[in-house]
Amino acid sequence: FTEEKLGQAEKTELDAHLENLLSKAECTKLWTEKIMKQTEVLLQPNPNARIEEFVYEKLDRKAPSRMNNPELLGQYMIDAGNEFGPGTAYGNALIKCGETQKRIGTADRELIQTSAINFLTPLKNFIEGDYKTITKERKLLQNKRLDLDAAKTRLKKAKVAEARAASEQEVRITQSEFDRQAEITRLLLEGISSTHAHHLRCLNDFVEAQMTYYAQCYQYMLDLQKQLGSFPSTFLSNNNQSSSTPPVQSISTPSVLASASASLPSVSNSIVTSGISELKSSSGSRKARVLYDYDAANSSELSLLADEVITVYSIPGMDSDWLMGERGNQKGKVPITYLELLN
Repeated sequence: FTEEKLGQAEKTELDAHLENLLSKAECTKLWTEKIMKQTEVLLQPNPNARIEEFVYEKLDRKAPSRMNNPELLGQYMIDAGNEFGPGTAYGNALIKCGETQKRIGTADRELIQTSAINFLTPLKNFIEGDYKTITKERKLLQNKRLDLDAAKTRLKKAKVAEARAASEQEVRITQSEFDRQAEITRLLLEGISSTHAHHLRCLNDFVEAQMTYYAQCYQYMLDLQKQLGSFPSTFLSNNNQSSSTPPVQSISTPSVLASASASLPSVSNSIVTSGISELKSSSGSRKARVLYDYDAANSSELSLLADEVITVYSIPGMDSDWLMGERGNQKGKVPITYLELLN
């Protein structure tokens, strides 16, 4: 080996196919490790928690169950909301936010668990199982090659006929052993293609787990936004007031707070009222922009999302506070106070 490194001895080269397989295996091992480690960082950003999990895994013990970050934030929000009073607007909003954060925390746990089983574990099994076997056989191949090259060197140096015959016999044996080990190594390395196919299936499982997680989070936040959207805009617009807008009159008494909660402010009431009166007196339809989210109370009503545009019209005998609304194939009653008629 030393003479080869110094250029004083010839080296038996592996065939090109085997060299390519070895290169592919090394490349697979390198990127599998990087992807695996970065996935662990993505799923558990806290390095201390990762170290703790590693220690418990090495000790073959289960890590203690602790709240994750969304669950902890959710619990703080719920506790604060109860402290401020569930009957207050802020307290109620905090409790709703806290419950949503806890649901996100649960979804986060499910993502970590599913990803660990379906994605990280197979990658880890390759690094600690198949690739270790490949490395072991590759070292054996290296040793067999060195034995062969050493035998070839002794054959070149042999002067006496008897020594030459013995050296030739040794070269035949070492060549046979080298060829056999090269075949074993080649068969193992060719399994890398099936490893890629297996890891592809695992990657699909990981993507599906992420898709489920993000869909759950989106739905939870959408539901939360609808719940918060039902609060009076007096509370929602505090951070959006410009300096030129006169301050909203402070709400100091329970009766005023109750009246603010009971009705949502309307824009240009007289204009809206006259427009709706015209609509009710005619048999036509108008486009209307939805001002606030609205959840249907029953099947006769139509749920609304703020800022969407729907078609509205009146039918004989309908309550004065309601219109019929249409969105595509969906149809139902909608409250007038949630609408702004468009020209």
